Amino acid sequence: MEATKHVRRRRYLNYPDAIDRTRWEAVPKKAWVRKGNNPVLKGWILAVCAFFMENLRFLREMAWHNAGFGSLRNVRRIFEDYEPLFEPTVVPLPDKEEEEMTNGSDVPVEFAPQEPPTSPKQKAGRYYSAADYRALFLSGELTPTDVANAILPLIRRDTTPPGRHSVAWFNVRVDFVLRAAEESTRRYQNKQSLGPLDGVPTAIKDEYEMDGYMTTHGSRNDYTGKDVDPETGLNTNWCVRKLEEAGCVVLGKLSMHEFGLDTTGNNPVFGTPLNPHNQGYYTGGSSSGCGYAVAAGLVPFAMGSDGGGSIRIPSSLCGIVGLKPTHGRLSCLPTQNHCNTCAVLGPLAADVRTLATAYSVVGQPHPTSLFPPLPPAPTLLRSPSPASPSAKTLAVPTTWFSRASPSVQTLCRSLMQRLVDQRGYRVVPVDLPMLTEGQIAHAIVVLTDASTLLPDTKGLTPANRILLALGRTTTAVDVLLAHKLRRMLVAHLARLWRDTLGPDALILTPTTACAGWPVRDPAAELRYGLNDGDTTLASMEYVWMANFCGLPAVSVPAGFVVPEGAVGAGRPVADGEDVEGKVPVGLMAMGEWANEDGLLRFAVDAEEVGEGLKARPPIWEDVVELARGVKGDAGREVVV
Repeated sequence: MEATKHVRRRRYLNYPDAIDRTRWEAVPKKAWVRKGNNPVLKGWILAVCAFFMENLRFLREMAWHNAGFGSLRNVRRIFEDYEPLFEPTVVPLPDKEEEEMTNGSDVPVEFAPQEPPTSPKQKAGRYYSAADYRALFLSGELTPTDVANAILPLIRRDTTPPGRHSVAWFNVRVDFVLRAAEESTRRYQNKQSLGPLDGVPTAIKDEYEMDGYMTTHGSRNDYTGKDVDPETGLNTNWCVRKLEEAGCVVLGKLSMHEFGLDTTGNNPVFGTPLNPHNQGYYTGGSSSGCGYAVAAGLVPFAMGSDGGGSIRIPSSLCGIVGLKPTHGRLSCLPTQNHCNTCAVLGPLAADVRTLATAYSVVGQPHPTSLFPPLPPAPTLLRSPSPASPSAKTLAVPTTWFSRASPSVQTLCRSLMQRLVDQRGYRVVPVDLPMLTEGQIAHAIVVLTDASTLLPDTKGLTPANRILLALGRTTTAVDVLLAHKLRRMLVAHLARLWRDTLGPDALILTPTTACAGWPVRDPAAELRYGLNDGDTTLASMEYVWMANFCGLPAVSVPAGFVVPEGAVGAGRPVADGEDVEGKVPVGLMAMGEWANEDGLLRFAVDAEEVGEGLKARPPIWEDVVELARGVKGDAGREVVV
């Protein structure tokens, strides 16, 4: 492939040294083939295996080798002389020229609303956006208090019976919610609104600290952070603080897979929220409550986290959009990022403009951060002028792409073709090395991180006790080899963007290799948990690289497949075809460090050409209509 000539490049701090071309050509392009023979553990057998794994070293070592965790030693000569890369932060430097190109005076500071989802003009995939709520509040047709009072009965666990969507929420402080809603309502009444998210309902994964809430990370234990901000004296996470300052009504803590260590969202402690599109499937995880809450229409966006696809996988499986930002872009302070080698915070949303709005708010840098401030969301989505020649380049790693199921490949290629035909994108092939080894290296790093964070496994679920036992089995040699391989991978990616693709090109793959994840044995899986390593790896086939290398990535809806057990199971669903329980599929784009704006512009294009590839699920709630039903009943008694 000839090098792409481009107009200009961002300037960075800590940009990786590009791999030498001669050395790159010596790297094997064919990865070690995964055997795919990890046993599926569930029910009481899972609990028994967890006990023996924790107490019998030889059994741990057998499982460790069977999972391929020792395979990096077989190829170590390729990268053993690289320095380990323990943390992949690459920081964009402030760029006055770029600001001048994008910050024109004609760019609005917020998005205008569209026709409401229930309008006859709208497709079945239309959700309420943040801009829709904003318009309703500005007009006085509804207030944030009306909306809060409509949602609370649906999500509370402390009522009899519990709210019908309460399984997606761990905790709701009704007093906090109503206070925030009433303050926002008064601001609108006094013409003092704070901006595009004022009064908009949202919720946060139970990994975020918020003053007044306990943090469990989806477990039976209390892991509430003790560190506090010296300015406020509170432990509230920086992103949550930015949402509160923007006037958001935070509806409490959402469900998650315990400690984010798998991708189903299965949680036998608090209960498992099942996929809103098909209750026989998982939502994906670990930000399972986020995916559920957005897809079910309860909030237009939610805040999740992503250490191995935990934003993008539930976004894909629930038919919504999700952004995994550049490593370190969003701050975890005042508490620590417990997986700083791979994990980030980020938003999931029902539409791309809401996603961009949320990102522009929570992405404002912490005072200690080196990242520059973000412009308003409409500016993020505005193409710079002159446009970069590589801005419409989609690089497809063909061999890697082909590891997805046939139906997933068909849907993703179909959406790519729409982008080519209707938006002028071009598709080019690209080679990426050491893919299976890279995924294994990512798993080694995540599990050793977790095992050092959680030496005491008392009270944790059996599935996680097994994973933590594998982490404790990993040697220092294998951990260092994983970080050395990371250095080689980022060096190769830097070479691609510098010399071959151009800085604004995007790498495209499916979000997951599998079309959804069915709940095949509800009685055993939902009560005790599930350990299915091969399906976990298939769900993470593509997402791990962005985490391991610190890159931003976005997942967008690409269509649906017919669910298991139905006639034609596994085939793609045609546009407009009515199939009960159809399962969403996502397409993922991965960009150069700090190219979130390019990813969001791509996502807008994908959303617009992909009309008909989204659908509201059967359990979608029309929150606006519910709020209209409670409007004017300000004197009704609310049980707190």
